[in-house]
Amino acid sequence: MSAHGRPVRALHSRPPLERMLRIHQAIQAGKFPNASTLARELEISTKSIHRDLEFMRDRLGLPIAYDSARFGYHYTEEVNAFPTLQVTEGELVALIVAEKALRQYRGTNFEKPLLSAIRKMEQSLPDTISLSLADVEQTISFRTRAEPVLNLEVFDALARATTARQQLELTYRKAGQQQSEQRVIDPYHLANINGEWFLFAFDHLREDIRTFVPARIRAVKRTGKTFAHQHKFSLERRLRDSFGVHSGHGEFDVVIRFNGRVADYIREKKWHDSQQLRELRQGGVELHLKLSSLAEVERWVLSWGGNAVVVRPPALAESVKQAAKKILCSGSAK
Repeated sequence: MSAHGRPVRALHSRPPLERMLRIHQAIQAGKFPNASTLARELEISTKSIHRDLEFMRDRLGLPIAYDSARFGYHYTEEVNAFPTLQVTEGELVALIVAEKALRQYRGTNFEKPLLSAIRKMEQSLPDTISLSLADVEQTISFRTRAEPVLNLEVFDALARATTARQQLELTYRKAGQQQSEQRVIDPYHLANINGEWFLFAFDHLREDIRTFVPARIRAVKRTGKTFAHQHKFSLERRLRDSFGVHSGHGEFDVVIRFNGRVADYIREKKWHDSQQLRELRQGGVELHLKLSSLAEVERWVLSWGGNAVVVRPPALAESVKQAAKKILCSGSAK
């Protein structure tokens, strides 16, 4: 309570945009307000008023000047309206599409601030936009074939440590193993690749950068240490010659031939930066790639069933052949 028995409202009770609009209205009305009078009216500090005025002048381009004879601010030229966020209907559709795309990350620590930013932009839009938001909501959607399973507490800890460069100790289970093991890591980068999350980190046990799957992390704790990157890490450079997330040290000239039944699916996507396509008779297509590892492309070839044939290298053709035999054997054993 104030000395006069009136409740005292907290400082910064209004959003910055609303404050600046009130300042604009006072200046435009010819009241010659100064920082002290505006601070009292808006119930914030004079320091905040000065910041708002600087933003209005330097970022919004409003012709604000101080009149020492009138002890207040005025516009040096006519201002018809306060600058607002102008968005076209096409940009608004893009904004809604972006919001829908974010839903696949629901529950992660990225969701809340990103959705908050989108909501603020939507609330700042002029009322004259005629586009029906309900129509867009009903006509655009995103679906994923397999949604990654995440322990949100673990994921949040990884994201925070990666940003703050905090060393971590993980209880981690490698694929195909029953037992977990302890790893001390410097987390460099979290990446969502083809809908799946991966952590790229310097592994102190292996003394090299390794790729970790957050879903396989059983526990995580900070060691209390921070780190500087021991290597100039670049995700683009690391994955340049990989077909997914696994980079190797080989150099493979990969050629895969697809028949006419699936050739359009191959033509319609960019599968790799190195890819080259060669058209074949009867509607088929040949895909040429340069890769550093064959592990992931083998699984990809198998996913096309009998519609894809490996031309080279021989090692890939043999591994696909052996995998197909195992599938046949497991089916006949039932």
